[in-house]
Amino acid sequence: MAGLYIHIPFCAKRCIYCDFFSNTHMGYKDAYIDALIKEMELRKEYLPEQTIETVYLGGGTPSQLSPAELGQIIEGVYNNFQVTAGAEITVEVNPDDINDSYVKGLKKLPVNRVSMGIQSFRDRELLFLNRRHKAAQAIDAIKLLQDNGFYNISIDLIYGLPDQTSEEWDANIRQGLALQVPHISAYHLMYEEGTTLYQLKEAGKIQETDEENSLQAFTDLIDTLKSAGFMHYEISNFALPGFISQHNSSYWRNIPYLGIGASAHSYNGQQRDWNVSSIPAYIDGIKKEIPAIEGEHLDRFTCYNDAVITGLRTMWGLNLPEVEKKYGADLALYCKKQAEKFIKNGLLNHENDRLTLSAKGIFTSDNIMSELLFIK
Repeated sequence: MAGLYIHIPFCAKRCIYCDFFSNTHMGYKDAYIDALIKEMELRKEYLPEQTIETVYLGGGTPSQLSPAELGQIIEGVYNNFQVTAGAEITVEVNPDDINDSYVKGLKKLPVNRVSMGIQSFRDRELLFLNRRHKAAQAIDAIKLLQDNGFYNISIDLIYGLPDQTSEEWDANIRQGLALQVPHISAYHLMYEEGTTLYQLKEAGKIQETDEENSLQAFTDLIDTLKSAGFMHYEISNFALPGFISQHNSSYWRNIPYLGIGASAHSYNGQQRDWNVSSIPAYIDGIKKEIPAIEGEHLDRFTCYNDAVITGLRTMWGLNLPEVEKKYGADLALYCKKQAEKFIKNGLLNHENDRLTLSAKGIFTSDNIMSELLFIK
């Protein structure tokens, strides 16, 4: 089994916090779509004899493309790869791109999961984040998708905004629950260098929320969603039973995947590769049939560290016999030894040969993971 990620880098405008590779110039659109399909032809042997079980069109803003254009790309997938019947096929969308004709166009495609970037149901917060939509548009977009038979919907929310109160954050969570979406991803606002948000902070125009408020917001998120029947299956991701993101879970469970498009990353178990972060350079390389790709070979120590960072983020945790089988008895022993103090103080659970973060350990996950990493 394997996954396929397709990067659509186009956005109508940039959000102030975003550091993903994207471009507001749509002039490259047609040539880029052609290049995506051509790259599939050129790189379809990257995952030899692997069946594609998940396809994810992310961005950027994939809904800046029409359903017909998305259909061209998805047709390219089926023409070049063996795709499992009933494969999870996800498209990221923005609320203000969703209207009746757009949804009816999506229904003609094999898309069976929609991930919507909402971030907040409060207009004041949306304006601060430089989002294009209003809260009412997000609510209407979700209902429109549901009315047309899309039930596997994920929404993104952001907490830890400057001056965001606990009441405001709670209202955001409860609005998502009221809309009966089965998957919620929630992320703390990050001040990434090079973003407008980072520049505002450095200029003293805004202040980060303090650690106490951040921890309380995360606690409220976990408690509210668990009470509503959601599984906390990854640090930032919650799902009702049967609605876990299969594609994103493949990243955390070390399942191979191929990334198509500018800046997209790929992983086949021994090698990590990434495409150039430039639309013109990407298109030019594909046209010449010499894709602009860099990569690195992964030794067993790097693979072990990756397994620690990804595995401990999830409810499945780190399988110790698997660590020994894949990375060696010495690293398995090292892992167990480093984990001992965290098991004793209740931050890690050790059950059925698995290490998982405890309810308390989730709040100090970065520190725990760093202690289990092997530094040569």
